[in-house]
Amino acid sequence: MLGSARKFIYPLQHSLRKIVTISAGIFAALAVVFVVYCILSLYRFNSTSTFIYRVTQVIPFPVARAGSDFVTYENYLFELRHYMHYYQTQLNVDFDNEDKEQLAAFRKTALQTVIDDVYVRQLAKQHKITVSDTELDSQIELLRSQNRLGSSNQVFEDVLKEFWNWSLNDFKRELRQQMLAQKVVSALDVDTHSRAQNVFKDVTNGVDFAALARQHSEDPNTKELGGDYGFAIERTNRDLAPQAIDTLFRLEAGQTSSIVETPLGLEILRVREKDGNSVRASHIYFVFKGISDYIEPLKASKHPRNFISP
Repeated sequence: MLGSARKFIYPLQHSLRKIVTISAGIFAALAVVFVVYCILSLYRFNSTSTFIYRVTQVIPFPVARAGSDFVTYENYLFELRHYMHYYQTQLNVDFDNEDKEQLAAFRKTALQTVIDDVYVRQLAKQHKITVSDTELDSQIELLRSQNRLGSSNQVFEDVLKEFWNWSLNDFKRELRQQMLAQKVVSALDVDTHSRAQNVFKDVTNGVDFAALARQHSEDPNTKELGGDYGFAIERTNRDLAPQAIDTLFRLEAGQTSSIVETPLGLEILRVREKDGNSVRASHIYFVFKGISDYIEPLKASKHPRNFISP
C-alpha cells in the first residue's frame, strides 16, 4: 500500500514545487514591471499623480543628492503638489495646456527648496539644533491664540484641505522645517545678536529709544519715525510677527521688552499707549542674514546633483 501511495505523493510534491516556482516567477516579474513603471513615471515623465506620490511615501526614490545625503522624491512631490493644488483649485490654472511654463518654474522652485532643506538639516545636525514637539505645539498655540489659524481646529483643517490639500500633520511638517531653518540662522548669525545686545544695553542705560531706532533699526518703514509703527496694533494684526504681538500685549504702557526673536530677526519693543484692545508701540529691528548665506558655502563644497530635469 505504501508503495502504491508513493506514486501519487511524488507527483503531487513535484506539482507543488512547480506551482511555487511559477508563482514566485510571476511575482518577481510583476515587481520588476512595477519598479520600471515607477522609474519611468518619476524620472522620464515627471509624474505628480496621487498614486505615484503614495509610492514615493513607501519607496524612498531619490530626486537629488545634496552632499552625502539623498533628497527623497517624496519631499519634492510634497512641496510641488501643494502649490499645484492651490493654483488649480483657487486660481483655475490649467497646467496641462496653457500654463506649462508656470509649472516648469514651480518644479525648479520646489526642487531647489527641498535640496536647500537637506542642507539646512545638515547644518542643524552639525550644530545640534532641533525643533522639539513642545516647541512646535507652542508655536501652533501662539498662532491659534491670535486667530491666525481660523476660528476652530475644524475650520483650519478644512482650509488646509481646500487650499493646499494638506492634513494637519502636513502643516506641522512644513512648520517644523521652517522653524528649524530659523533656529539655524539664529544660532549662526552671531553678528546680529551682538548688535541687538549692544543696542539693548543702550536702551537699559536710558539712551533715547527713538534716536536708537533711527540709528540702528533695519525696518525701513519705521526707522525714520523713531521706530513708531504708525498705527494702533490689535491682537489679530497679521502685519507683525506673532512673537512681537504676544510680547506687546504682555507689556504695560511705558515698558520696554527684552530682545524678542521673531522668524526674520530680533526686535526690541516699547509700548507707548495701551487701550486693552490695542496698543501703540515702537520697535528697533535687526534683520537676520538669509539662510542662503549659510547653505551656499555647503553647496560650493558639496555640490548638489539633480536626478531629474525639472
